[in-house]
Amino acid sequence: MNNRSIALLKWIVFPLSLLPFVRVAWRFWLAASGTQPDALGADPVNTLTHITGDWTMWFLLISLAITPVRRLSPKLAWLIRFRRMLGLFAFFYATLHLGTYLFLFSGYDVNSAWEGVKSGHLSVLWTNFVAVWPTIREDAMKRKFVQVGLLSWFILLLLALTSPQWVLRRMGGKPWQRLHRWVYVAGALAVIHYWWLVKKGVLTPWRDTAVLMALLLGRLAWMLWKRSKAPATTRAAQTV
Repeated sequence: MNNRSIALLKWIVFPLSLLPFVRVAWRFWLAASGTQPDALGADPVNTLTHITGDWTMWFLLISLAITPVRRLSPKLAWLIRFRRMLGLFAFFYATLHLGTYLFLFSGYDVNSAWEGVKSGHLSVLWTNFVAVWPTIREDAMKRKFVQVGLLSWFILLLLALTSPQWVLRRMGGKPWQRLHRWVYVAGALAVIHYWWLVKKGVLTPWRDTAVLMALLLGRLAWMLWKRSKAPATTRAAQTV
């Protein structure tokens, strides 16, 4: 696929990746404005938490799947051009997921914050956050699924901050690659977060767990195959 086709496809993939956000934002507005109070169901906070969490996992798994899929054929090498974009969307939805916890689940006074923003008093955003911080800290200290979720988000934050090309050039290829392998740790922590979040007996996380395990096993198989081929390649080079 040539560069022009890839650029065109990116213009298609980007808005498609934003659609879940647009849809949930529209439903949020319908519920918040009173136009359709049940737009987010009986428990809006729970609905928003699950939607943003699901899309985080899906974008994360899709971005991880790009590397093994492109190895199936040289004709699929162009897929690597989309890995960064999809990985950043995983971070975007993870941040929305975290936001639902910090600003909705924690009891943050969204209404007074919104009124403050409209009247130009932006300081109310910080004041309201300070008010709920003890609740957030206490909740994070006693809930393990919150702890691993936060750790996964911080890893994704680090990877997002180091994703630009100029950072890659500054760090060097190998150190940058070693750092970005932590995305697998972020994925594993996200899956653990999901398992610890749901009630006992709920098996929904198996879907994401199975996909992540398949990707990890595929990566391990590739590494072992490369290692087994390396000595033969070295001997051939020495013979030549």
